[in-house]
Amino acid sequence: METVRIGIIGLGNMGTSHAKYLIAGEVKGAKLTAVSDIRQSRLDLAKEEWGDDVKRFLSPEELYRSGEVDGVLICTPHYEHPEQAIAAFDHGLHVLVEKPAGVYTKQVRLMNEAAARSGKLYGIMYNQRTNPMYAKLKDLIASGELGEVRRTNWIITDWYRSQSYYNSGGWRATWAGEGGGVLINQDPHQLDLWQWTTGLMPKRVRAFCSFGKHRDIEVENDVTAYVEYENGATGVFVTSTFEAPGTNRFEISGDRGKIVIEDGKIRFWRTRVLESEFNRDFQGGFGQPECWAIDIPVSGGGNQHSGITQDWVKAIQTGSPLLAPGEEGIKGLMISNAMLLSTWTDNWVDLPIDEELFYNKLQEQIERSKSSKKADDYQTLDVSGTH
Repeated sequence: METVRIGIIGLGNMGTSHAKYLIAGEVKGAKLTAVSDIRQSRLDLAKEEWGDDVKRFLSPEELYRSGEVDGVLICTPHYEHPEQAIAAFDHGLHVLVEKPAGVYTKQVRLMNEAAARSGKLYGIMYNQRTNPMYAKLKDLIASGELGEVRRTNWIITDWYRSQSYYNSGGWRATWAGEGGGVLINQDPHQLDLWQWTTGLMPKRVRAFCSFGKHRDIEVENDVTAYVEYENGATGVFVTSTFEAPGTNRFEISGDRGKIVIEDGKIRFWRTRVLESEFNRDFQGGFGQPECWAIDIPVSGGGNQHSGITQDWVKAIQTGSPLLAPGEEGIKGLMISNAMLLSTWTDNWVDLPIDEELFYNKLQEQIERSKSSKKADDYQTLDVSGTH
């Protein structure tokens, strides 16, 4: 396939952003040929800006049946991702879905099964996987340079969001419309990288979520979670959307030192010998392994969203492996669901989670909701520099 014809489902913040780089020709071998949005005003704007070469449809189903596209990029509210992706697969289309894959793992599992049946390419917009810092971290851990992972700590509190942001969309920050807060909207990137770079999924989680802290919203916007891994390692994950200035620090300690990613840099405090070997052989009482502080070189800036789209297009054309396979979207979502479930039950949660229990607890939150926001009341914002 010389040119992959792409359709975008949803012309909100992210859909519009994706459309712009496709129109600009930043993805080799791809062309934006169709868009879909339930709001006629967004379609009118698309015609005004991009002309009649980009076909316009009021529903995803119309776009799927049009014959105008080979694959679709789904950029609608979270709950709609699995249903729309499954329909696209049923129409024989390739799918690239915005994060998160969905709101609850029970729903996403069905999407993964549909993708497997279809034989079509299925990717997820984990654009942070293109960041060379995280690619380098993954390589350092997978190669054994750090030794066995012993502890992970991520403080990610620089997702600042004002009340005006939450007010910009009727579906935002509601259980019925968005299905959660910081864990489902901002942190899918970090929850994915947390397990992708280390190769570790927690075996159990204990979390404490605060809902509507310092903001007039009903979902979680402050989280502190503790996790345990099968190899005995532990981890802490702290996140919020109201701290200014915030922090983004990812620290991983292992048998040969620790690695820290912060302020756009990677520093490796590398011990000359494995700590386990030093502990076995050292007889001097007070002492510790010799340690070298190393600034790890990282080249390139990563192409973020256009990079993931380019990777997906290349995979469609050549069969190359995807950097961010859609099936892996369930992993970070599983951790997110576990954190909420732990808070709602005030208890530890084992992974894989009880999917029925999580779904039922989510429905309880929806039923208790007092939100009067209308889901179709939506303001499209400029998302440049926010992800």
